[in-house]
Amino acid sequence: EKNNDDFIDSIDDLDIPFKKIVSKNTGEDIDPLVDLEITITIKEIRAFDKIDRIGDPDFYVVLIVNGEKYKSPIWKNQKHVTEEWSQTIDVPDDVENVDITIQLWDWNPLRDKICDISENNGFFRKNYDVDIIYNLKTGHWFGEDYIFPNINWADKSGYGRLNGCDDNSIYQNDRDCELFFDITQNDYDGDGIPYWTEVYVYGTDPTVDDRGRDDDNDGVPIEWEHKWGNLIYYNQRNDTYEFWWFYDPFVWEDHQNIDVDNDGLNNIEEYMTSEWGSDPFRKDVFVEMDIMAEGPNGEKTYFPENSKELIESAFNRQNIVLHIDDGCMGGGEVIPFAELTTRDDLVQIYRDYFLHGDDDNWRKGVFHYGVVVYNADYPGYMFWTNDSYAGAYQISSKGMEKKASHLVYNRDIVYASAYMHELGHTFQINIPGGHDPNSISPWQINWWKWRTYKSCMNYGWMYQIVDYSDGSRGKNDHDDWSNLDLKAFQKWFF
Repeated sequence: EKNNDDFIDSIDDLDIPFKKIVSKNTGEDIDPLVDLEITITIKEIRAFDKIDRIGDPDFYVVLIVNGEKYKSPIWKNQKHVTEEWSQTIDVPDDVENVDITIQLWDWNPLRDKICDISENNGFFRKNYDVDIIYNLKTGHWFGEDYIFPNINWADKSGYGRLNGCDDNSIYQNDRDCELFFDITQNDYDGDGIPYWTEVYVYGTDPTVDDRGRDDDNDGVPIEWEHKWGNLIYYNQRNDTYEFWWFYDPFVWEDHQNIDVDNDGLNNIEEYMTSEWGSDPFRKDVFVEMDIMAEGPNGEKTYFPENSKELIESAFNRQNIVLHIDDGCMGGGEVIPFAELTTRDDLVQIYRDYFLHGDDDNWRKGVFHYGVVVYNADYPGYMFWTNDSYAGAYQISSKGMEKKASHLVYNRDIVYASAYMHELGHTFQINIPGGHDPNSISPWQINWWKWRTYKSCMNYGWMYQIVDYSDGSRGKNDHDDWSNLDLKAFQKWFF
């Protein structure tokens, strides 16, 4: 376990100017303008493992706040819950820290089962819930979910996100789930920056809404720098809480060139995508999915909803959160129908429906572009865009339906596997065992040679699994997940 000296060394390694404030409970009113309340919002839940033997789980959440228990409704038979639930709780105005436990349960007629959303460290292998401490002075929390700007110390699942796979149980059935949440408190001006921080740190007016201010002109407003620019550390030696401020809303920082999590998104782009859940200290991948319209004779182009779920789960369990824009983030365009889409057509689709005629569209280099057409000259491939962008690819619905018509294939897996395969090329996964035409079928010479490379990038596994390989299967396997180049799509690499 890292000690205080390790912590200080990790701060020094960042080469970032810090402002440190030491805090102790004084018994004074923390915010004289309001009666303090906190609101815990459960934003999204997803099961990574099979939770119930029959059907999907019946999730509910239990919150324990300062010893009091609160229970959410039960979301019946849902593997992926997107309906938000919030609980507002009155808290003491003169005690700066609030103790919170988050538990995720699966309801059953005889016995409910707790699901795993915890890192489960080596000492507590069956500790499935999460304990955190929320601080009313700064509006941040710490404990088993936290912010830290040193990638070696960072919370790998992200701030406000819990992942039961973090104990290396990705390929084991351990009731692993992910849970997205947020904690806020009321403040007089409603800008999300607590009274204490406004008065004693920023020197701003706690009665004036400061959202949108960018006094230092560094490209991100005060509310983003406040949310992501502070960490809390409990110093056991002195029995004090230390607030470390590393993004100062009134000092220019080079956010254009800061990419702590190395996912290709700088801090300005992290801010621009923050409404969709990006985290500057955890890897995010954004994909715009445009789909072709129905043809005049009923020709249908579609992408199954469960296929999206399969791809998102594959990435998210690895703590690379995948965001598919199928219309929920301003993209997800409907492409005019064509009987056959050529490579030249794809370039024009990219220009018209992704860039919208703007070569400097901010989405280029932030979003990958994976279009689903009715029929193409090949069922799926990356395509050149005639500019410095390597994140465009297509799959054809007609090609996927042809493959799915064989009884040995599952339609949802066929679509998801093909889409994830082409997306993988934008991460520069191009190894010999992938596109080997002699490894597609068992009667071909290299099918057994590359069988250990269990990845949708391998022609021998494509259409059968929705995953990249982790390199754990011995000779001729490849660790795709550890070698993804998340920045490759921003430049030519051919």
